[in-house]
Amino acid sequence: MTHWRQNADPFLAPDLGRSALLVVDMQVDFVDGGTAPIPGTSAVLPAIARLVDAYRESAAPIVHVVRLYAGDDVDLCRRRVIAAGLGIVGPGTAGSQVAPELGVPPLDTECLLAGRLQAVSPTEMVLFKPRWSAFYRTDLDDHLRRWRVDTVVIAGCNYANCPRATTVDASARDYRVLVAADAISGVDARHLEEAGRIGVLHAETDEIVAALQPPELEVIS
Repeated sequence: MTHWRQNADPFLAPDLGRSALLVVDMQVDFVDGGTAPIPGTSAVLPAIARLVDAYRESAAPIVHVVRLYAGDDVDLCRRRVIAAGLGIVGPGTAGSQVAPELGVPPLDTECLLAGRLQAVSPTEMVLFKPRWSAFYRTDLDDHLRRWRVDTVVIAGCNYANCPRATTVDASARDYRVLVAADAISGVDARHLEEAGRIGVLHAETDEIVAALQPPELEVIS
């Protein structure tokens, strides 16, 4: 995967002044002490918190993307364990909430399951995704287009699953994609190299924070 500062292709270079931060699946059940902790997820929480704080201070868009296992609308590979009674990110449970280190208010389950965005602030939202990708069966693309976002910075839980699917779908929609490599659990050098083949770049959290500028975004009504 090509490092963002080594890339000379103007079609791929991230524009942080027109970027949104996507924080994927950073929920209590997936960190240490949760029902289904993902190795390394608690360890990346400080880096993700720095990104969230920087985007808040710059009034740049943030979308917290969450999973909620409601009824039988569950990935095929997890239906057996959910049906057997394993409670993972159940709507309204403590485990479904965004990790408290990120400062997100309690989830509005009814709003999210209805497919609506829950507002944290005018530039910060929560979005429910029913499957791996944040773009699948959601209004994320429309929301980002209204903000004139052309670059997404991706952080969160378990790269091999939901962050990777979100990365591929963002690229397929012609967003410039920057992976916050030290702010995603489960990512390794092979993942980064493979993503680089579709033009996805990467950086460390400190580099992104240092380069972040006030947004050049205009909301389209």
